[in-house]
Amino acid sequence: MTPRSAQKQHTRHALMDSARLLMDNGRGFGSLSLREVARTAGIVPAGFYRHFEDMDQLGLALVQEVGETFRATIREVRRNEFELGGIIDASARIFLAAVATNRGQFLFLAREQYGGSLPVRQAIAALRQAITDDLAADLKLIQRMPNLDDEGLDLVADLVVKTVFATLPELVDPPAADRPAHLTPETKIIQQLRFIMIGGKHWLYAGKPGS
Repeated sequence: MTPRSAQKQHTRHALMDSARLLMDNGRGFGSLSLREVARTAGIVPAGFYRHFEDMDQLGLALVQEVGETFRATIREVRRNEFELGGIIDASARIFLAAVATNRGQFLFLAREQYGGSLPVRQAIAALRQAITDDLAADLKLIQRMPNLDDEGLDLVADLVVKTVFATLPELVDPPAADRPAHLTPETKIIQQLRFIMIGGKHWLYAGKPGS
């Protein structure tokens, strides 16, 4: 990479970091202006356009970034399941550690799945579906729910991913410290995933309407 290319990449990441920094103060992505993002990154507004066409394109770059982090985490969970014979608790903790390490990325994902930018919402929905498809494929490979047909496994995968996405806001913005231990976000997500996976393992009629 040439020095010019490296500098361009550095400035691009600075703009992305600036957007996440502003959001960390409670702002939604849709409320951010191009000018304030550029100012926070230390560049003039005109410089923004050398990297992104508009704020929506910046948002799409943020979705791509967290998507890469998410998919890398899923690969680690997959390794835990396939190679190490992991259990739900261990797999969930791999994900929780990734959220803690990359809080800014997951904060963006948690808030903007229902945010004000349509292109960003659509990109997050596409990411969620891609993760769901990957999980469904994994469930078919590990064969721990032999009673379920492909449609049933698709439903289990959909429920798992939607549960994870729905819990993200609590994971990145933890509730009051006096909340009972069994209601902390970390405990709830592990227990909810247990319910889903154990329920799927013993469900007899998935994929058979009217049964």
